[in-house]
Amino acid sequence: MNQPPQQNSDHGPIDVVIMAAGKGTRMKSRLPKVLHRLGGRALLAHVAGTAARIGARDVVVVTGHGADQVEASMAGGIGDASLRFARQEPQLGTGHAVQQAAPLLADDGTVVVLSGDVPLIGEETLRALVAASAGGKLALLTIEFDDPTGYGRVIRAAGSGGLQGEAQAVVEHKDATEAQRAVREIYSGVMAVPARLLKGWLGRLDNRNAQGEYYLTDVVKLAAADGVPVVAHITTDALQVAGINSPAQLAALERAWQLRQANALMEQGVRLADPARFDLRGTLECAGDVEIDVNCVFEGAVSLGEGVRIGANCVIANARIEAGAVIHPFTHIEGEKSGVTVGAGALIGPFARLRPGAQLGAEVHIGNFVEVKNSTLAAGAKANHLAYLGDATVGERVNYGAGSITANYDGANKHRTVIGDDVHVGSNCVLVAPITIGAGGTIGGGSTINKSTEPGALTVARSKAVSFPNWKRPQKKPKA
Repeated sequence: MNQPPQQNSDHGPIDVVIMAAGKGTRMKSRLPKVLHRLGGRALLAHVAGTAARIGARDVVVVTGHGADQVEASMAGGIGDASLRFARQEPQLGTGHAVQQAAPLLADDGTVVVLSGDVPLIGEETLRALVAASAGGKLALLTIEFDDPTGYGRVIRAAGSGGLQGEAQAVVEHKDATEAQRAVREIYSGVMAVPARLLKGWLGRLDNRNAQGEYYLTDVVKLAAADGVPVVAHITTDALQVAGINSPAQLAALERAWQLRQANALMEQGVRLADPARFDLRGTLECAGDVEIDVNCVFEGAVSLGEGVRIGANCVIANARIEAGAVIHPFTHIEGEKSGVTVGAGALIGPFARLRPGAQLGAEVHIGNFVEVKNSTLAAGAKANHLAYLGDATVGERVNYGAGSITANYDGANKHRTVIGDDVHVGSNCVLVAPITIGAGGTIGGGSTINKSTEPGALTVARSKAVSFPNWKRPQKKPKA
């Protein structure tokens, strides 16, 4: 999908710093924390995608733990933005992280600081934060929590009355007094600030605190000391600022995210049997009267036409399923790059597998334990039981028998099988490619066919049955 072009705010270009250097010790995984997946995508990929959508000019990703792996994960770039990396080794705090990025930032932009483990930050929220910065202010994204334990508290000017006054400091939980810990407004880790101001404050940070780290949040008190306005843009959407530090938090955010996507689909008229048992790991477009049963997973780009029904426990990736088609339970459709198309009114499954390049016409039937790969089936073709169609072109109204296969691989190369219109292939047949079965032909059950056949012909290729009367089966020897 094409990303939007770079955009300026009303006060100049937008540059983004994404902090992605942490080890994520509580994840208890060799995989860097920012590469764990939410909704089928790496946490960092979510954040980078949002940076692209706000029209970032430059994106600097600060890496450290697993830096090579993290940087390799972004080989595809970030839309039209210029992508660069800054190494933070060792990791000495959030302020130290942004210090590493600072030399790569131009002075004329507004810098948006994001965390690679806070994946669901919203585009409109960031646009509002940049607007609040207005080219001359430090803007913080904040939220109120009933239990703010562990978060940095936003300390506002005395006597300002609730959340109306200007922010004067952000105090980390470990450094906060009891009175400060009673504050419920917390800093989310997201800020927008003019680059020229940020660079000056970064140079004045120190590590005189309970953790011996360089806190990025200390730029707030430096801004206040310099007379630079500090404004807070308050969000009420906890999902947007939720960070990931453990497998339990990742699982909880996954379910919350999936429920939000399920609710959005139901608002469009999609009927989900149980929104708590639904997973979308890509994009899903649905026409009217779509029904989706429980435990279905959608990956990549999937579109469902009018009246499509998806049975329970299906996995569908990169596929277009046209109007009136029914996907019976336990079907696996894996389109990958070449995609899969299921024609109007087709019946698929249960327990069917459609692999990349499967292109099925209208009213096609693919039954239980049938696998189709890189093959086209024209309207009305049927393969109802225990069969394999690989690298095949199948005509209209073909009946493909149970247990039959196309032998498409000779050990080195793939070859194609062409089956004409109205062919009947009996059970347990092997069609050895390359081969063409002429239109209207019949292949007798149990045949192995390695030569093309004429239209309308009956072709049988099997050994004559031999029977031995009074045959005695071998007997087990008696135990000693």
